[in-house]
Amino acid sequence: MTENIRLAFQGIWGHKMRSVLTMLGIIIGIAAIITIVSTIQGTNEQIKENLIGAGNNVVTVQLYQNANPMDFTWNAVPDGVKTITEETRQKLLDIDGVEDVSLITTRNYAENIYYLNTQFNGFVNGVDAHYLSVYGYQVKSGRGFTQQDYDKCRKVILVDDTAAKSIFSGENPVGKPMEIQGDVYTVVGVIAQSEEFAPTINSMRDYNLYMNNSGGAIYLPSTTWPTGYRFDEPQSVAIKVVNTDAMTSVGQDAAKLLTEEQITADESAKLEYRSQDMLEQAENLQKMSQSTNTQLIWIASISLLVGGIGVMNIMLVSVTERTSEIGLKKAIGAKKKRILMQFLTESAVLTSLGGLIGVVSGIILAQLISSMMQIPVSISVPAIAVAVVFSTLIGVVFGMLPAVKAANLNPIEALRRD
Repeated sequence: MTENIRLAFQGIWGHKMRSVLTMLGIIIGIAAIITIVSTIQGTNEQIKENLIGAGNNVVTVQLYQNANPMDFTWNAVPDGVKTITEETRQKLLDIDGVEDVSLITTRNYAENIYYLNTQFNGFVNGVDAHYLSVYGYQVKSGRGFTQQDYDKCRKVILVDDTAAKSIFSGENPVGKPMEIQGDVYTVVGVIAQSEEFAPTINSMRDYNLYMNNSGGAIYLPSTTWPTGYRFDEPQSVAIKVVNTDAMTSVGQDAAKLLTEEQITADESAKLEYRSQDMLEQAENLQKMSQSTNTQLIWIASISLLVGGIGVMNIMLVSVTERTSEIGLKKAIGAKKKRILMQFLTESAVLTSLGGLIGVVSGIILAQLISSMMQIPVSISVPAIAVAVVFSTLIGVVFGMLPAVKAANLNPIEALRRD
């Protein structure tokens, strides 16, 4: 085999221009496939990050009625739904794949919240002591909530970076008073996520998905929430999971547990807990483009077929050119298998070399497209391995006919033809 490989490289080097032209179809096909796969994977990751956020791994479970999420800004608290206790929270923590759990009450459209004459437009959340760790928030200035803030129902709040900029116009908000539902609260800290996430917005749909975050958010201790809002309001649950792929299963298990334990109303009320499955939404968006992506890969594969035919053609020419060499080898005792393997090896080496050049070209092309068109790419190692193996198989398959022809030559006729 080593001798066959050496002879193959010798033959390729002896006909450099012909070999390059023969490999061109393989190079173009493999480069196109690597570029397409890299672009597809990069786009899929971008879709996932846009919906989920980079590295948060948090799934939200909230109360639904008639298949619609309950928004207590407008809706009354329904009968037959209990508030979530610490005991139930512990049961959620026992679900496989869960790292931490936080209980939250939320207003998506804040009303009657002011700093001096500036009205706040954003989210207001009542959070427990686990919220910051679940969402990966860090205190930028001031302090976070303490246990005494919860125990003594202190009227203190945290603001995120966006709210601090939109309300306080660059001033340090720590120590400043804010009026919430007629009560005065004191800002004790500014928080920000440790891994900042900036979604890519390319359409009105993306804009509508993220526009509600433009005003930022403020956070109250959950024990002070009833002062300005409702004391018996059902909470939503934020669950931090071990990885993004576990979000769907954990969300479903948590929603089932909460529906069974928290809802005592009869079925006619049509109340249930559901997980906000961003991962499933991302996968659905990815599937929408899957058929188009598959078609692109098949189109690119046509050039591999053309390249394979070119390899078969050039190997047939090589057999014709080396008829006397084949006849001489057979005359001195070379078996059919030896001749067959020599030409198959040469064909496989030729296409493998083209595959490797195609892989490098595909990676470079993918990076160029990414930088020029601002399209995310993700180089797939399995795709590279498959491409190289596939290019070798093309050499074996399309080199079989010329190799068999060479192996079956009659040595007397081959020597006479010279």
